Parts: sequence; C-alpha cells; structure tokens
Amino acid sequence: MHSCRVSTAVLWAPARTVTRMAKTASRERSAFRCAECGWQTMKWVGRCGECQAWGTVSELGAVRVRTVRPGPVTELARPIGEISVEAAQARSSGVAELDRVLGGGLVPGAVSLLAGEPGVGKSTLLLEVAAKFAEPDAPTLYVTGEESAAQVRLRADRIGALSPHLYLAAETDLAAVLGHLDTVKPALLVLDSVQAITSAEVDSGAGGVTQVREVASALIKVAKERGIATVIVGHVTKDGSIAGPRVLEHIVDVVLYFEGDRHARLRMLRAVKNRFGPSDEVGCFDLGDSGIAELPDPSGLFLTRRHDPVPGTCVTVALEGRRPLVAEVQALVAATPLGTPRRASSGLDSSRLSMVLAVLERRCQLDLSKRDVYSATVGGVRVSEPAADLAVGLAIASATLDRPLPTGLVAIGEVGLAGEIRRVSGLTRRLTEAVRLGFDHALVPPDPGTIPPGLRVTVVTDMRELLVTLAQSAGSNASRDRS
Repeated sequence: MHSCRVSTAVLWAPARTVTRMAKTASRERSAFRCAECGWQTMKWVGRCGECQAWGTVSELGAVRVRTVRPGPVTELARPIGEISVEAAQARSSGVAELDRVLGGGLVPGAVSLLAGEPGVGKSTLLLEVAAKFAEPDAPTLYVTGEESAAQVRLRADRIGALSPHLYLAAETDLAAVLGHLDTVKPALLVLDSVQAITSAEVDSGAGGVTQVREVASALIKVAKERGIATVIVGHVTKDGSIAGPRVLEHIVDVVLYFEGDRHARLRMLRAVKNRFGPSDEVGCFDLGDSGIAELPDPSGLFLTRRHDPVPGTCVTVALEGRRPLVAEVQALVAATPLGTPRRASSGLDSSRLSMVLAVLERRCQLDLSKRDVYSATVGGVRVSEPAADLAVGLAIASATLDRPLPTGLVAIGEVGLAGEIRRVSGLTRRLTEAVRLGFDHALVPPDPGTIPPGLRVTVVTDMRELLVTLAQSAGSNASRDRS
C-alpha cells in the first residue's frame, strides 16, 4: 500500500506542473504586428486588418496579457453644453487659399499632415505660411530636418518670407525639437519632415514605421496639451500614398495633399481628411521663381484666348471639390501608317477617353480605326470626372471632321455606352462659372435645373443626334460665309 501511494504521488506531480505551465501560457501569448501600419493582433494572419497589406504581419514574441484597472482621470466629465469652444476657434494662416481648404484657418492644438511628391513646393508653401502667420505677433517655429538653417534662410530671402517672430531650427532629434518648444513657446509649429526626425527611445532608423509613429505621437500629445497649431510634412511613396505607418493618417486631425505637374506652374492643395471643415475643398497656387502665389480665379489659366475658332477644341466646366474650373480640351486626329493606331492623352483619364472613342466609332459611325488620336487639357489641369465626356467627344469629332465648334460654347455631360447623355452633379454651379467668364451657350444633359441669366442652354440627350445637328449648323454657316 505504501509503494502504491508513492507511485500515485509521482504520477500526479507532472500533472500539477502542466497545469501551472498552462496558466502561465494563458497570461503570456505571442503577439503579431504589421510592419506597414503597426496594427497588432494575437494571432497570425496573412493580411493586415488595418491597411489590408499582404505578408506584412510578423511575430513580436511573447507578451504578457494584463488587466487594466480603473485609474485617476485628468479632468472630470462635464455636460457637452458646458464645454467652451473658444479654444478651438480657427485663426487665419495669412494664405486665403489654405484657409479655404482648412475651413477657416489653423485651429490651436490641431495637427495637420501635408504630403506631396518631391519638388512640388511643400517647403516653400509652409515657409510662406509660417512667415505670414508670425507677422502680427505670433511666435512661429519652423523646424527643418532635411536642410540646414542657412539653406532655408536663402529660400526665405528669395520668396520674401522674413519675420522677426519666425524662429528657425535645424534638428533631427525629437528631444531637441521638444526643447525648442519649451524655449520659443510658439503658436504654430512647422516640422519638415516627420520622416527625418528620430527618437532615442526607439531602436530603428529614421523614417521607419516605429520611429514615425513615436515621433508623431509625441508631437500630437504636446500640441494638444499646449494648444500649438502644428503642420507636419510627410513623404509619399511611388504609388502616391503617405510613407510610414497608416496609423499616421488616423491620429492627425487634417490630411492635405499638395499636387501638381513639375512641368507646369499650377499647384493644387487638396484636403482628404478634415475634422474642422470640409474635406472636398481645393486651393490653387501658382509656383514661380519668386515663390508661391495664390490663384483665387484659376480658370483663366486653362483657356486659350483666340479670336477665330479652331477645330478640335471644346470647353467644359469641371468640379474640383466644390470649386468649378473652366477647362479647355484639345484633340488632334491624324492618319497613321501603322497597323495599330495610337491613343495618347495628357490631363485626361485614359480609360474614359477609350470609352468615348468606342462610343464615337460604334454609335456615331465615326471612323477612327486608322487614325491616331491625341488629347490634352490646357494649363496642366487634370480632368478625370465623367462630366467632361461630352467635351472630349465633341473635341475629337471636331478634329476628325475638321470643323470648329461655335465660339462661346461649353459642353457638360457624361456619355453612356449607348451614346446617351447623362446628368452630372453641381450643374448650376458649373453654368454660373461659365457665365462669369463670358460664355453664352451651353450644351447640358436633361433636367438642367436652375439656369443663370444670360446663358442660352441646349438640352442634349444623344451623342449621335448632337453631332448631326452640329454638322448641319456648321455646313449652313460655311455656305453663308461663301455667299
């Protein structure tokens, strides 16, 4: 009996050990993190649940699962009606186009992220904003991590962005940046750029996912606590998205994109996220040798002023956010000796252009199978919305038939695959802008709504009927000219 009791104890000892190991394993589990956005999960998955990237989730190691207990609060919760809104009142940045995009100006404590391709003019724009914001009596700190202070001063001399209340520092360490904030106590902080700043608490290189997340989190915390309006410059990748973790776009208050063709002078500032205003506004700027100038009325840049009409041109009104822009579409059709004709476009959506060409050939019996088609917009503006389909089709038909369209004509409408003309949004705003620039005739889809005075409107429903009508009118005008 004694030997039996001993053997039973020996058999139960490993079971108790296994139980303790199981309890320890329940408190310590392996965690997995996405290398792109920093999203964490307790099990491995092939696709990130935050940024939807494939193959970026890797194991971090064992982490201890802890229970969060209630702790002290920083401020007692109050009824929403008792919360003061004075601290969140926007202040003008000194640049009207930027205020238009932001919805009134820079909000104290708000953090804005400005992204754009290299050389588009981000640093020049922010340097001018910093100088104008500091002009009355508002200390402004401009921190550059990619250039020296002397290089930024040369640019400031060139564009005239000098102010006694504008402070400049060249730093790449996060602790040094926070030290400058304690010394200057600015109302506006401009950081160029977040990928160039590093924190000593993180063991990774500049621009890494962990570094960018740590630097951005520290700056956002300081901006909220001290009420500092902050603008951070961010780099973009090859596909145009912001480099670094995707969580960076979620934790900031405003996300802005500065766009433009480096071969053209036009620059557009677009808001894709805005917690304090509209997220579909667009600001226009003109980048020149003396800096960046605002364009409150940019429609004149996208038109060619000529006395006599030219075949292959048509004017449309595009909407960039809430802003109507009058743009001219040009087309050139030429015979080709090659077996496959060429289709080239600049400033237009290539897929929409291919669709319009197919409609012209199939529905309107316009022979383009042995002709090259070149299409472009004037002034470097990019028109990709379907409302420009009618103008593109008319420009190509005018170039093919070698017959110019009437002077003072604008065409607005989406072309369907059956050749029908479909309605578009914001038609009243588009027509009002056309009247303001002197156009007196408009081709519009059915149900145009409110028509501004001084404009003659022709409702069109089918592309083929429209081309036949224009060809007949052009023929009658030519016969009158010959007589």
